Amino acid sequence: DPYFPEKMPTTEKTLMFLSSFFTSFGSFIVVCSMLATPEWVSSRIAISDSSSNGSLVITYGLFRGQSRQEFSHGLEESQKGFEVLEKLNSSSQRTLHLLVILLLALSLCASLLSSGFTFYNSISNPYQTFLGPVGVYTWSSLAAVFVFLAMILFVVNTQSDRLSEELAQTLYPLYPMATYKGTTHSYGYSFWLTLLVILLSVVTTVIIVFYQKARQQRKQEQKKPMEYAPRDGILF
Repeated sequence: DPYFPEKMPTTEKTLMFLSSFFTSFGSFIVVCSMLATPEWVSSRIAISDSSSNGSLVITYGLFRGQSRQEFSHGLEESQKGFEVLEKLNSSSQRTLHLLVILLLALSLCASLLSSGFTFYNSISNPYQTFLGPVGVYTWSSLAAVFVFLAMILFVVNTQSDRLSEELAQTLYPLYPMATYKGTTHSYGYSFWLTLLVILLSVVTTVIIVFYQKARQQRKQEQKKPMEYAPRDGILF
């Protein structure tokens, strides 16, 4: 009964919501890894001028990165680290980059709330309230949406707004934009973890959907009309 819920959840409810807790908390851990690791993209910028030929290789994440210069005759400059936000002078690229970080922070909070709701539901029965399945659906969906938007904006900033070229200009001011002869991007594991977050959020929601369907089916079976009751029960 939604108005008189059981004090303790059933074993099925506990197991289903605990499973969702692990997937939603896994989503939280993955977003933390995305924010902390610097393997979002590696960009190779070919350069050519009267004095040298080669390429600039810049690998970076949301906060830190590394760069090196490779020369056509085989020599290679040692890698040097840098802070991404400190090297961004363009307002539009910096704004988009900050927006990606903000969206991931929001996804982090949503994943944490989703894991909190699923754990709470595994030990209690908050039926018909936002603390129940509706809350889990809401926060899991928001976690996936925020991560997806961050993924799209990062690609837009890298491909269309030429984020890597802007970083190269700051890191290697001796090479103007006119010497750039083409850029290739390779997205790293930190970037592709966005898909894992979306998958975990979907799995969290699917588990609760199955639980809700099973619960509704049991309630319908308990409310069968009297004509489906056993004949001897009716006579009695």
